[in-house]
Amino acid sequence: MLDFDTAQARLAARGRGPAGRETVPLDALPGRVLAADIHAVLDLPPADNSAMDGYALRAADAATPGATLPVQQRCFAGQTPDPLLPGQAIRLFTGSVIPAGADTVVMQEDCREEDGRVTILTSPPPGQHIRRRGEDMSAERLILSQGTLLGAGHIAVLASQGYDRAPVFPRLKIGILTTGDELVPPGQPLPPAAIHNSNAPMLASLCIGLGAAAPLLRHARDDADATCQALAELNETCDLVLSVGGASVGEKDLVKPAIETLGGTLDLWRVRMKPGKPVALAELKGRPLVCLPGNPSSAFAVFTLLVSPLIRSLQGRRDVLPPIRRGILDITRPVGGDRDDFLRIQAAQGAAGLPRLTPHTQQSSGAMSSLAWAHGLARIPAGARLEAGAEVDWMALSDWLV
Repeated sequence: MLDFDTAQARLAARGRGPAGRETVPLDALPGRVLAADIHAVLDLPPADNSAMDGYALRAADAATPGATLPVQQRCFAGQTPDPLLPGQAIRLFTGSVIPAGADTVVMQEDCREEDGRVTILTSPPPGQHIRRRGEDMSAERLILSQGTLLGAGHIAVLASQGYDRAPVFPRLKIGILTTGDELVPPGQPLPPAAIHNSNAPMLASLCIGLGAAAPLLRHARDDADATCQALAELNETCDLVLSVGGASVGEKDLVKPAIETLGGTLDLWRVRMKPGKPVALAELKGRPLVCLPGNPSSAFAVFTLLVSPLIRSLQGRRDVLPPIRRGILDITRPVGGDRDDFLRIQAAQGAAGLPRLTPHTQQSSGAMSSLAWAHGLARIPAGARLEAGAEVDWMALSDWLV
């Protein structure tokens, strides 16, 4: 069997970033991937300004606590102050420009103003409470790198520099193929021996959560021609195709022969992971196709841990593998086996600083209730036998599914 880390690295390496780009306005940027480096065009702050409501003065004029100075001017943010006269103070507010001649700001809590004069209750050091020009961003400095997944903080940076739009890569187009005569769409009545198709909407939601365009969904009956036709259509219009089930060697596993009929190549893996042992990576007309196991929890785990890095690569993202956290197992009996076991867990604050990881009571690959319950997947290494209190890696869904 192929070890998990090798499988993950192979899939992540298969992604080639998009060639095209498009320019979109700020309000359309959340969740998009930046297609070019962005440099500052302005110094921020554009001038020295006050970090506090208070008084600008020369530190030497208030070297003795209790010094009283005339208030020369009151200057609000957005106004330009006069140069400071020796032995005087200018009333400022947060964001006000520091007047020429001033070298410190005393916050209002350390002052007492009365009849146009201010008493400085403390002796201020030079430079206190002054934000210097360009200390946050300086013109021509790199402020955002190509491949950044854009969020509110990045958009704030762009807006502060006057950018009202930015170049991004096109949204990834993903096709999802489900197969099987037993699958019925949600909302339709179930005949005997049938089940609702939960994989298609689950995988579509996962793709959208990663910033892809709404996936193109196809379902094929257990028929060779129907499978070929659906696969060819998805491959023609999508950057990546995900198939669910049907890629093994059973009598009705028709995805593998369909790929071969269409001229594709397929590398069928048995990955040393649980759930999700059967995984296949195919190449069809230069585009990747990943065959996921059919059990919903297996498909979810494989998508999260193996497919999401591939998707991030195809999107042109800089950060392909999300962080791995550490936690303490809260279990009632030992766990471990001959494969890397990824337990569906909830994380709660632990006494020692690391979170306490509690597995769901139902860990079978067909148990979907655990997917709605879980915060993440805790990795039990192959060959290990771990007791309660063991420290392990875990992958938070909030890190891996964005």
